[in-house]
Amino acid sequence: MSKKTPDHEYEERHIEKKEDKSNVAATFIKYFAYVLIFFGFLWFLVQYVFPMFPQ
Repeated sequence: MSKKTPDHEYEERHIEKKEDKSNVAATFIKYFAYVLIFFGFLWFLVQYVFPMFPQ
């Protein structure tokens, strides 16, 4: 919003930092779960699927 005064013009800006700690924690938990599922799937492949193939 610009305001004019007799000798100069200035602009007011209000910057809000939107950082919610609970949102950050929920995102961390979500990606941690993705990584855990991925490594669990790899473990399953190594333990059960790969031994089934003949050498």
